[in-house]
Amino acid sequence: MASLKTVLYLGVCLSAWIITTADENFVPKAENIHWVSLDFKIVLVWTTIPSDHKYTVWYSSKESDWRPSQNCIRISHSECDLTGELRPLDRTYTATIKTEPAELYDDDDYDLDVSHSSYSTSFNPYRETNISVVNFNVVVVNASRVILNITDPLSGEHDTGRQLSIRDILKKNLKYKISYYKSGSTGKRDIISNSTTAEVSKLDAGQSYCFMVAAFIPSRPKSTQQGPWSIQQCTPGDDNVLQELSLAACVGAVFILLTVLVIIVTVTVLCCRRRRQRNTFQSSAPV
Repeated sequence: MASLKTVLYLGVCLSAWIITTADENFVPKAENIHWVSLDFKIVLVWTTIPSDHKYTVWYSSKESDWRPSQNCIRISHSECDLTGELRPLDRTYTATIKTEPAELYDDDDYDLDVSHSSYSTSFNPYRETNISVVNFNVVVVNASRVILNITDPLSGEHDTGRQLSIRDILKKNLKYKISYYKSGSTGKRDIISNSTTAEVSKLDAGQSYCFMVAAFIPSRPKSTQQGPWSIQQCTPGDDNVLQELSLAACVGAVFILLTVLVIIVTVTVLCCRRRRQRNTFQSSAPV
């Protein structure tokens, strides 16, 4: 009986030791790693089990060796801003996130084991960053011609203290797709502009037209060639003015008719009262 208790006690102690050791040796690797990039602001995002471990992000391309991100050495959060580090932008990069213990007694002697690393998919900023919605305004030149003034979105990149626009980076590869249609019509037309100033001519005089603009980069793969469409902007047309004038005329005519009707009814009532008063006076007078 005593030997059985001893065996059970040893089993419990061994199990507790195994669990404790496994807990100590557990390394929470980064998972669900993905790139988030808009207008060349580049962020690497991942998920992990909460712990006291730290994370260091390294990156490389086919043309360069692995190097650590200067902003993401032994960080505790699960995202890394790599904007300004992945240069040149027109290269394909891969990142690795290495899990490190919470405390390092000697950084130089610590071996970042490959089994504690997680790798991202490849990413080319020049070809894959999303482009935001563009702003523009429409200037009516004459009855059949308008000019669209488009504003290049700003990028996340800086050079000598100046924030670059996406045109500074994409240069001649950046174009704008313009879609427009006559108000009330379902037929749309698309044109491509090479610059931020686009002229649309041969419009039907007196008609209202609506326009939308999107960044367009034909040198890219189809999945990232076009940015989102802008908010629609429409020009005023003569039809709208005529409709407004017609509505105002109708309202005015109704008002005048009601006024005349009120006057007629009032005059009629007054005349009837006077006539009754005269008849009553004549009938009551002595013969």
